[in-house]
Amino acid sequence: MTEREAVAHLLRRATFGPTAEEVDQAQRDGVARTLDRLLGPDGPDPGAAATPIPDLGPDPAARLGRGAGREQRQQANQQRREQVSTLTGWWLSRMVAADHQLDEKLLFFWHGHWATSVQKVRSAPLMVRQLQTLRRHGRGPLSPLVDAMVRDPALILWLDGQKNTRTAPNENLARELMELFTLGVGGGYTEADVKEGARALTGWVVDRRTGTARLQPGRHDPGPKTILGRQAPFDAGSYARLLAERPEAARFVAGRLWFRFAGAHLPAPEDLAGPDTTATLRRIFTAPAFAQTRDTLVKQPVEWLVGAARQLGVRPAALPDNERRRLLAGLNALDQVPLRPPSVGGWPAGTAWLSTSSLQARLRTADVLAAATAPAVLARLAAAPPAGRPDALARLLVVDGWSERTRAALTPLAREPRRLIVAGLVSPEYAVS
Repeated sequence: MTEREAVAHLLRRATFGPTAEEVDQAQRDGVARTLDRLLGPDGPDPGAAATPIPDLGPDPAARLGRGAGREQRQQANQQRREQVSTLTGWWLSRMVAADHQLDEKLLFFWHGHWATSVQKVRSAPLMVRQLQTLRRHGRGPLSPLVDAMVRDPALILWLDGQKNTRTAPNENLARELMELFTLGVGGGYTEADVKEGARALTGWVVDRRTGTARLQPGRHDPGPKTILGRQAPFDAGSYARLLAERPEAARFVAGRLWFRFAGAHLPAPEDLAGPDTTATLRRIFTAPAFAQTRDTLVKQPVEWLVGAARQLGVRPAALPDNERRRLLAGLNALDQVPLRPPSVGGWPAGTAWLSTSSLQARLRTADVLAAATAPAVLARLAAAPPAGRPDALARLLVVDGWSERTRAALTPLAREPRRLIVAGLVSPEYAVS
């Protein structure tokens, strides 16, 4: 692998999709310095500052009184849907605009790991709060993140934690906390541990008016519990710490990071887990096996769309309303809309994203992206002689090279730059990273 191919591979995995200019800079800096900059960016993020979190206001339905009529409730639900749409559009814009790309890519990873859907939570403000929690703790050690998440209002609602009381324990949150978020299947816990963990999490309720979770002592079981061989009067915080400090949790979460940033083509190396997420990511990106994963990881639809928008100079927030809606409709057709994972297990991976129906949806979405391509980007592509435009497109989309079959499909489109872009975006080479 050449130096340019090595930095391009790193940037394709650590960002939503690098621009050619970012690859040029990384090639000048070298792999080591580029990795340092990704893991520890200097100063504030101008792109993030230009896309501040929208002021959504309070949850409209949370302030309705018991006597609210049908029309008031319908209006509140419509306002809720508008808040969700605003938040989804904002997050896509932030993903595209952010200069500290690994921060945004990691946030999206954690969103898929602690998969929580606004469709059940039914509150955009609570989803904002969860994203802020994931961003605040996502680079650090696991224990503070788990401790914060077991008290997260959106997660509590998503997994029925508000129904978990000392007289009627609900095991949903405790089960998924062990199985999907910390220890993993086969992580050394038993059904009895799940039941005892549920007791530790009893008593938490969510106040939708204030957007906070609080413990109601009368609903909490303060008695001793035996979890993973240890007996104590565990509560949410001590239970979270117990799980997060287990070696099984470190291995499981490191394996999930490997799966999403390196893929399933090769198994995760031994001793991958570092003291915090940043250290684990460094071990992933510097592992000898990481270089062998090039062109094996199928892009998730959000990665595909956001990466293409970055490379084509498309800023979703600047698009007319109808074009923004078409981009979101494209993600909906591709079955991956931020804030709406299909289940607590998150989104699928790999070839699940490559189907005949998904190809049609990608074509329609690629048309929107190509039509919105920044004039300067389109001009650079058009400035190349027609015979050289497939190679110019490869540089633009940060594709290492086209297969003979793809080049044969691109060549007849060379004199029509927008159609050439569409074909490049739906090519097999662009579908993977």
